[in-house]
Amino acid sequence: MRRRGIAFLCFQIGLLARAGDAAVEFNRDIRPILSDKCYTCHGPDAVNRKTKLRFDIEEGAKIELSKGRKAIVAGDPEQSEVFRRITSTDQAVRMPPAYMGREALSDREIGLIRQWIEQGAQWERHWSFIPPKRRPPPERVEKDWPRNAVDSFVLARLEREGLKHSPEADRRTLIRRVALDLTGLPPTPAEIQAFLNDTSPHAYEKVVDRLLASPRYAERMAFRWMEAARYGDTNGYQTDGVRDMWRWRDWVINAFDRNMPFDRFTVEQIAGDLLPNATLDQRIATGFHRNHRSNAEGGIVPEEFRVEYVADRAETTSTVWLGLTVGCARCHDHKYDPIKQKEYYQLFAYFNNVPEKGLVYNFGNEEPYIKAPTKEQQRRLAELDRNVAEAEGQWQSLETRRIEAQRNWERKVARSKSPDWTVTEGLVFDSRLAGRHSLVEVSGCAEREAACDLPVVRGPAGKARQFDGRHFLEADGAAANFNYLQPFTFAAWIKPESDKGAILSHNEDYLEGQGHGLYLIDGKIRLHIIFRWTDIGLRVETAKPVKLHEWQHVLATYDGKRKASGARIYVNGEPQELNVLFDELTWPMDFKLPLRIGAGGGLRFRGAIDDVRVYRIALTPQQAATIPVRQAIREIAAMPPESRTKAQADKVTLAFLDRGAPKEIRRARSVAGCARRAPALLGIYSDGNGDDRGQTARYFRAQTRSLR
Repeated sequence: MRRRGIAFLCFQIGLLARAGDAAVEFNRDIRPILSDKCYTCHGPDAVNRKTKLRFDIEEGAKIELSKGRKAIVAGDPEQSEVFRRITSTDQAVRMPPAYMGREALSDREIGLIRQWIEQGAQWERHWSFIPPKRRPPPERVEKDWPRNAVDSFVLARLEREGLKHSPEADRRTLIRRVALDLTGLPPTPAEIQAFLNDTSPHAYEKVVDRLLASPRYAERMAFRWMEAARYGDTNGYQTDGVRDMWRWRDWVINAFDRNMPFDRFTVEQIAGDLLPNATLDQRIATGFHRNHRSNAEGGIVPEEFRVEYVADRAETTSTVWLGLTVGCARCHDHKYDPIKQKEYYQLFAYFNNVPEKGLVYNFGNEEPYIKAPTKEQQRRLAELDRNVAEAEGQWQSLETRRIEAQRNWERKVARSKSPDWTVTEGLVFDSRLAGRHSLVEVSGCAEREAACDLPVVRGPAGKARQFDGRHFLEADGAAANFNYLQPFTFAAWIKPESDKGAILSHNEDYLEGQGHGLYLIDGKIRLHIIFRWTDIGLRVETAKPVKLHEWQHVLATYDGKRKASGARIYVNGEPQELNVLFDELTWPMDFKLPLRIGAGGGLRFRGAIDDVRVYRIALTPQQAATIPVRQAIREIAAMPPESRTKAQADKVTLAFLDRGAPKEIRRARSVAGCARRAPALLGIYSDGNGDDRGQTARYFRAQTRSLR
């Protein structure tokens, strides 16, 4: 095909260019011989090097030998010791040494070395360090066949090899070849027919221009780049868990589609996040270095694999952009390429700052990551932000009316005998509402008998149970069967008589068992969410112990985001400083276990427990602070506002909004809350393939309909 040069890759063009040059080149012709036949004894490996003579660097190859001899004398093979040795018939003299079982150089290799020395023994740096240069098309015998410079290089090589070019292919074959080459797809029947009917001189060029403008061309080019970047939407180890890298993939396709200059293509993928005022697309570009395999296998040494990820980045970067097998220098100075072990770790250091872990999440991306909405999703997010601003503005505009309405409501409540109020949003278990604990039964006895009953004592919320360190209460655990991605809250009043015991659990009843639990261990409140004790779980505890023999309210929340940073523990409504004991919650959980009060994890509680609650949401700090407030709403309402604590004020405000606010205020508050939650509820950060247009408005209508 006369137009075959169009789709040649750059490196192929370079090879053809060098092949058409009559001069012997060091990198192309000589270095491979020296590397294959001489480096073992005269290469970069100082341990195995037999003499000071070395052929991996020019200075080492041109040193003066004994008796004034030189290994290489430019222009004079006969005076060059290397040529004398490779041509010697004496087995004791010939190199490579016969006594080591090495074969002699072939006639072709000897001829190349001779010609190279005769031409001046010009040395070259490693080929990957030499900027490419445009070469003039070589002379060829057949002058009329080539139509472009690439054809000239092809023809010169064919003539050198004594070959003839093929005749021009028929037009159906031509369009099929170029379509497959540029897009990876065959032409359609209509495209073939259009090409056959186009008799203009530039018909082929028009086909090429059309194919180059096609998105399929960008995808075809990106395919090879993604191979070099080890692209994958799974992590590549064992169970091959999923991860989302398609936003980086689309960045690459778009870069080819826009014909991005290679220098910019390089900079943005290596350090796009470090550019001044980096855009989202530039940060996405650095996903090149997050394509490495990552391990979620239980039992691995996390630091070992974190180091492997760093090594992968260093070695892939070197292969793709430097054209060097730098990875060999990880264990020793490179034996063939000019890379020292120290230089390898200097490069390694650049990538050793990513704050990632060796043991990764097997069901999605592992931190660090960024949210990367598409253009359409960004537009919709902006719309949601406007909804939030509008809803918040409407809510704030009612503040004066809210305060006035609340004052009126408080005056009525202060004179009434209305029942107290507490947080009921998301409440799924409340021991106070069990009616003499009919929802729970006493466990821990050899037989069910009256002697096993737990004494009832006076507690902050009414009737508490006194636990003896052996017996406990047990209920249906369905209410607390939370997965690892579901938020929840555990709460209870406790009066401990021992510094160790289980307060509340949905957990297997041995220390390292699976499940969720709230414990008192060494006097500190501890929250456990365990799939496997040794390597998959979350454990946090308060920095300070609670007091023994005193009533205290303890409450723990978890936001469902798998991280210890999403856990909170409150004592008497006050947030506590936490110590993170373990933070690897990376596996789904679904345990059909009972809900136990006073037991779990092999521990038993000694002391009194009252007002046990389980919520299917993570209560806010404001909500958490109100639960232990002992004063009833009517008592707080009767107090002057300036004498109330913040928790008391919050309790009466939340009670008003929940129970006594006018519909207009309740509706405005509900709409503002819905607006804030809308992006997560509508899956804005999902793969973007679904069509949820209009759901925002429908969601708001559904949430406010009952308030009208």
